[in-house]
Amino acid sequence: MILSGKEIEKQLNRKIFIDPFRPEQLNPNSYNLRLHNQLLVYDEDVLDMKSPNKVSEMEIPPEGLTLQPNKLYLGRTLEYTRTEDYVPMLEGRSSVGRLGLFIHVTAGFGDVGFSGYWTLEIFCVQPVRIYAGVEICQIYYHSIEGQYERYNSGKYQLNQGIQPSLLYRDFE
Repeated sequence: MILSGKEIEKQLNRKIFIDPFRPEQLNPNSYNLRLHNQLLVYDEDVLDMKSPNKVSEMEIPPEGLTLQPNKLYLGRTLEYTRTEDYVPMLEGRSSVGRLGLFIHVTAGFGDVGFSGYWTLEIFCVQPVRIYAGVEICQIYYHSIEGQYERYNSGKYQLNQGIQPSLLYRDFE
């Protein structure tokens, strides 16, 4: 079952934590998250799953930044979230999708107990200008049935910024 916007608000600072929280970003069954001004891009043309891949930082200036097709940009949310007893999920906003901008390639599924900023895997089908602070995606919450173990991965839990892939750690 998906939580309503009213239930998200009711669970704030109890089982759902969003910092900063702004009531105007609350929707009927989700909450809009905003884009931070920092991006990462991979430096190599061929990425290796078994190795850390080099990245470069980019900043979105006030006048915006034009993203190019066939390039992966890693961004993050301005909001730091923590969730207890619910499964957080992330989706791009439909208005953003209608510009051909994908917010997550495959990683929109969160784990119970996740705490951190959401890393966004941003990809576009044609050039598109983006701006820091735009409400780019939405988080929504599912209830969970049965006993569960709280998310406690050392890879991405309690992150403080954009997280490039740490898949190489699975091979160690």
